[in-house]
Amino acid sequence: MMMKFHVPTDSQALWNHQAFSYDELKIATDGFRSSNKIGEGGFGIVYKGILEDGRRVAVKVLSARSKQWNREFMSEIDSISNIRHENLIKLYGGCIDGSSKFLVYEYMENNSLAHILLGGEENRARLSWKARREIAIGIGRALAYIHEEVKPHIVHRDIKPSNILLDQNFAPKVSDFGLSGLFFDNVTHLTTGVAGTLGYLAPEYAVTGRVTRKSDVYSFRVLLLEIVSRRTTIDFDMNVGEFFLVQKALEMYRSNKLVQMVDPVLNEMRFSEQDVDRFLRVGLMCVQQRARRQPYMSTVVKMMCNEMDIRNMQISHPGLITNIMDVKIGNPRSSSSSFSKMLSPQFQTS
Repeated sequence: MMMKFHVPTDSQALWNHQAFSYDELKIATDGFRSSNKIGEGGFGIVYKGILEDGRRVAVKVLSARSKQWNREFMSEIDSISNIRHENLIKLYGGCIDGSSKFLVYEYMENNSLAHILLGGEENRARLSWKARREIAIGIGRALAYIHEEVKPHIVHRDIKPSNILLDQNFAPKVSDFGLSGLFFDNVTHLTTGVAGTLGYLAPEYAVTGRVTRKSDVYSFRVLLLEIVSRRTTIDFDMNVGEFFLVQKALEMYRSNKLVQMVDPVLNEMRFSEQDVDRFLRVGLMCVQQRARRQPYMSTVVKMMCNEMDIRNMQISHPGLITNIMDVKIGNPRSSSSSFSKMLSPQFQTS
């Protein structure tokens, strides 16, 4: 039976979800046993569990230590309460027990993209090029859906591998909407304090605090580059030391060696060099220095699906943030000169 649970906020919003009791969730997770922990971050801890009706679930325990924990709780509910998409995580309900807050989601058997792609040789070998291609396209379709079809539109603000969950068939589900924002058709951007992860932050957003749908498009490029190359957004090489994946991809593109970015494990499998080249080019197109040059997600999906010819499309200098200390958090009036200073020297324009 579906019940309503009341979320005590200033707006006194009432959301239609299943209301779980603390005892139900405690039983489902074996008392939040450490062996059932499947994830942990600034938001809190996630445990796997089995409800009395047999459903396997993931229970997110929001950390009261986070200054934004109440906002994160509300953002999760506000963003995904009434939307359904095969590539978005499904929210079953939640629990408020005193000062403690819990969210209950469908359980993903293959954990996260970060775990599978970056978590070790054994996991990585399980992802063929076909699987990686479908994961990338699925994520793109989910973002196009929340950006362009859902009303009000949703900007995720924290797209990265650990927030992409994979089901038993490796189908991707975009999760963790704790930093998301909603905006209507007549709103061009939201001005907010900068939040996110270094390496995924769109420079214009980081400098001005103005978030748009293009902010997610920028972050999505990292997923494309990481999915193809199996390199992290900030990587290390014995010869050059620490470097950014965007830098490496641009260098390889300029040298006509872009396909050499491919994960070596894929060389042992069958994959399309044309597909790989196209995905990497699309990734670089999504990090254009100015947001107006970046395509919308629906266009990105068409590019990935080879429904648009991108061979003659220009790839300009990408924007790149190299030092989180340079981010003008909460300062919406930063100048264009400040934006230039945010870029790695070799990507600055005159």
